[in-house]
Order: sequence, then C-alpha cells, then structure tokens
Amino acid sequence: MARFPNRTVSVHGHQYWDIWYLYDQMKRALVTCAEQEPGRILSLGVDTWGVDFGLIASDGSVLGLPCTYRDPRTKGVMSKFLKRVRRERIYELTGIQFLPINTLYQLYAMKLEKSPVLEAADSLLFMPDLFSYLLSGAKVTEYTVATTSQLYDSVKREWCGELFEALGVPSSLMRDVAGPGSEVGRLDRKVCEETGFPNCRVMATASHDTAAAVAAVPAQGDDWMFISSGTWSLVGVEVPKPNRSEAARRLNFTNEGGVGGTYRLLKNIAGLWLLQRLAQDPLGIPDLDTLIEAAGDSPPFRFFVDPDDWRFAHDWRISDAVQTHCRETKQRSPLSPGGIARGLLESLAFKYRQALEELTQVYPRPVNRIHIVGGSSQNRLLCQMTADATGLPVFAGPTEATAIGNIMVQAMGLGFVKTLEEIRDVVRRSYEVKEYKPRDTGKWDKAAVEFRRVMRWRPRDNWED
Repeated sequence: MARFPNRTVSVHGHQYWDIWYLYDQMKRALVTCAEQEPGRILSLGVDTWGVDFGLIASDGSVLGLPCTYRDPRTKGVMSKFLKRVRRERIYELTGIQFLPINTLYQLYAMKLEKSPVLEAADSLLFMPDLFSYLLSGAKVTEYTVATTSQLYDSVKREWCGELFEALGVPSSLMRDVAGPGSEVGRLDRKVCEETGFPNCRVMATASHDTAAAVAAVPAQGDDWMFISSGTWSLVGVEVPKPNRSEAARRLNFTNEGGVGGTYRLLKNIAGLWLLQRLAQDPLGIPDLDTLIEAAGDSPPFRFFVDPDDWRFAHDWRISDAVQTHCRETKQRSPLSPGGIARGLLESLAFKYRQALEELTQVYPRPVNRIHIVGGSSQNRLLCQMTADATGLPVFAGPTEATAIGNIMVQAMGLGFVKTLEEIRDVVRRSYEVKEYKPRDTGKWDKAAVEFRRVMRWRPRDNWED
C-alpha cells in the first residue's frame, strides 16, 4: 500500500488540485505494486471525491489545474442559478441535494466569470475519470460519479440537456457514461514502460468514493443506515429507486447512483475535516489521537455548532470561528483545544441523529442499526457518541471501505463475484467490525433540545448568500 497527501495549491486567491503531483504519486505507487505483485495484476481502477472536474482541449491536453470544491468561486452562485431554473425542477430532473459545491454551480461560476478555460474546452472529465484518462487515454465518465454533479438524470441515464441550456454550456462537453465495473481501456504503453506495471485493464470501478465505500458495508438485510465518514460524512440508506418527492427535496436529501442498480438516499454532512482543521489551528493539538483523547477528558455539552455552517468550511482558524459562534448563540465558549474538539464531535453526532430523524420522513422501513465505515470508524469517541445520540447500535469498520469497494467492484467486473450481496459477504468474512451499544441516552436526549435551538439560528453568511 502506498499513501501520499492530497495536495492543493493556492494561486491568486483560488484553490486548485495539484493533479500532476497526484498523478506522479500514482505512478510511483504503480512501481511499488508491480515490484510486490509481479505477474498477478489484472486491472486497476481510480476512485476519488465527487463534483470536481478537469477540462480537456480538443488536442487532448489538460487545460490547467482543476479548481477544488472548497474554492470560494461558487459563493452566491447557486442562488443566482436558482433564478434561472426552479429548485423543484432541478430536483425533479436530478434528485440531487442542493450544495453550492455541485458541478452545476461550479460550471455556472465559470460561465459568469467568462472563463477562457471553459471556452477552450472540448471535454469535461470528473476527477476519477481524469486520472483514468491520464493512465489510459480513454475519455469516459463513470456512472456513480456522474450522478453527483446535479447535471445527470440517473433514472433516464442521460445528461440533462435542459440544465446545460440554462447554463449556456454545451452538453457536448460531457462524455459517454459507463457503469461501475466496466472496462475503460488498457493502461497506456508509456505508463507501462515508466512503471513496470503490466498492460492491464483500466476499469471504471465505483469511481465515486462513497459509492465504493457503501458497496463494502458489511451489512445484511434492509434495516440499516450507513455513515461513510472521512473528510465528509455521508449519511443515508441504500434504496432500489430514487426518491424525488417534495419531502425529500425539502429535507435536501440526495439520490446518488450506486452499484448493482442501487441508489444512495443520503445527506452530505461535514466530517473529520473539522478536527483536521482544528489540529492545524495554532491553538490546536497537532496530533489527532491526542486531540481526540483530550476531547474525551473534556466536559460534555458545553456548546454546539452546525457542522455545515459556511464559516466552519472556510475560516482557517476554526477556534476563532467557534468562539464567535458561541458568542452569537449565547453559549459557553470552550477554552481548550480538547473542549473545542468535544463540542465539534458532539455536534457531528447530533447531526447524524438529525439525519436519521429526517430519514424517517422519506424512508418507509425501520432503521435498527448504523454501519460506520471509513476514517471515522477508528474514532472510538465519535462512534460511541453516535450510538448514544441516536439510541442505535453502531458497527464500525472496515476503515478502508473505499479501497475495498473499489477492488471488489473491479472483481465483479472481471467475473470473480457476481452481485453486490456477494461483495458484502466477502467483506464480512474478511474484516473485523466493532460494536458500540447506546448508553446515557437520557442525557443526550436532554442535550438535543439545546442542539435544536442552535440549529434554528442561522448566521448572516451562509452557503447560499
């Protein structure tokens, strides 16, 4: 296994993904893999986060660095676009949650800026598809990542021409969509020569990281909810068809395409990004394990925040943002990094509880347990808080669910397993899962009253303004 940081670069006030660094690190990983597993490699597949994209010129060159979804260029853009197309119509077409980071609003921001890069583009490729293109030369969009864009109708399996017309951007930018487990092409000959990696298949796996992670949830039956949590927390259930009802739209649920004909009815919520930023704060504790331990030793229920408040997504000094928020909402301000960390984690747990409560309004089946996969499954404090806040048992693991799901969807494409159920059976038999039982639920029910009060408060600077 090879790991490397996911770097961004700042240029003239904008944040970009350093794709050439990432691509070089991928090739270094291919060298290591070829050395460790000579002659045994059949395929490779790329998964990444959703919504972000790169643009390709007609000669095949990449037009600059892709902007990150955390870049401020989309601030206020969603509200402007919603004056062109009603919320109800967009949701009817796509079933996707309204977030300013969606590809739809990133493209509209570029259009409003009269971006010369957009004018010069011949093709748009989402991040996993961009790396697959660099590795194979094939321009293909994978289905699960396409559905996150708020530009794709996952039921009709087509790009929404009506939305592209409203954008003033040609739909010819978009590539053909391949299902998870499809073969994109073969690894480029020059990449093979550079890395010693065999000329294997390049697969369109479950290329959206959440789709891959949920495919690897070691669950049985249909009475469970998943939390796929790392930088973001994706909270929801797996369903056989999308829910584009008025209730789902009002509650801002999203319907993303999954593996095996499934859909993920979920909400995007802030995740461990909050703790990561606190660790980078000058007043924080740089080591995350030590920071979480300090949170466990801090007094409970001192303050709450909305983890999705715009200020926590963009203010670098999160300790200052918390102090300001506490003054404005008339809460006790935490004084220590551990106290801040505890309040952030408790707020996340309550946000999961809120998502569960809202889910009962649009999902007809009972939810009797929660599966947490991804980085948060290692955070014992947050796992226990989630069980306490929701009153449901939490099953944590596997941590590397995204990588496991990626590999298993490739295995399905190659015929080693045939169904999503078989994938999950393999995961259950291969990885240990830890159970957390609810405790002290009465105290959490009482604290939930204050959390709801804080959630009703809205700052002047929010996601849409």
